[in-house]
Amino acid sequence: MIRIVFMGTPEFAVPSLEMLIKEKYDVIAVVTQPDRPKGRKKILTPPPVKEVAQKYQIPVYQPERIRKPEEMQKILDLKPDLIVTAAFGQILPKEILETPRFGCINVHASLLPKYRGGAPIHKAIMEGEKVTGVTIMYMVEKLDAGDMIAQREEPITPTDHTGTMYEKLSIVGAELLKEVLPPLIAGEIEAIPQDDKQATFAYNIRREDEKIDWTRPAVEIANQVRGLHPWPVAFTMWQGKPFKVWWAEVSVEETDAMPGTILQLEETGILVATGYGALILKEVQPAGKRRMDVAEFVRGRQMQIGDQLGDNE
Repeated sequence: MIRIVFMGTPEFAVPSLEMLIKEKYDVIAVVTQPDRPKGRKKILTPPPVKEVAQKYQIPVYQPERIRKPEEMQKILDLKPDLIVTAAFGQILPKEILETPRFGCINVHASLLPKYRGGAPIHKAIMEGEKVTGVTIMYMVEKLDAGDMIAQREEPITPTDHTGTMYEKLSIVGAELLKEVLPPLIAGEIEAIPQDDKQATFAYNIRREDEKIDWTRPAVEIANQVRGLHPWPVAFTMWQGKPFKVWWAEVSVEETDAMPGTILQLEETGILVATGYGALILKEVQPAGKRRMDVAEFVRGRQMQIGDQLGDNE
């Protein structure tokens, strides 16, 4: 039986790890990120992958930086035959990549070579893609650039957001990994090199990616809101403070009003002018308040028709 080291951190990686355990693969260790403070009370919380590993009494390693010689040596000493990663969050050094006889493979949530990087699901939705998927590829020292072992597509529906696609693709990834492992171990895989000329990148979301630019078309802003839901959430400025937009829909209304102008305040939605068309805000969160639907927010009547959202307020 081959010795597998699994590396992953968030919920996305859990189905892949659980599949390996269910299929009786010899998972000799799990490597994940350190516990982090969560929530307002900053309670130290283990990554989801660690919780699964502990449930099955699998040894857990949590290096702050796997490239540190002492941390790297711990992995090398395990003498794995195969390393499987899924949203681990750190780039593996050459010494580790070259150790397992079956190599290091990664479950990546995009149709490579598109959307290499740490936020492929967010960016696919923000860019208005109708289809995304999962790629399993061999790992190399270059970011998500290794030869592709297998791919599977998954449609993005108009009501999908990062949360729903995250869940769907985590399952797709585990299923695809299950199919790939037997031929990989048998030496029957013919991996396909990526076309670097077709590569696009999905780097981790920055604060500026979350900010709404009302001069953009309504459809692009709606995709931005979907792509940032339910984390880290799109925002604009209102009364000099951040105003989060949890959900929004494109309106059929036409307008030539200044982008960011409040056109209507109804319990069914807040209509806002954009660079092309209008957007209906459905779920919002004012600074210092909790998330709420617009019916509750509008009843407070703090906002007025003609108010300006964004930097031009």
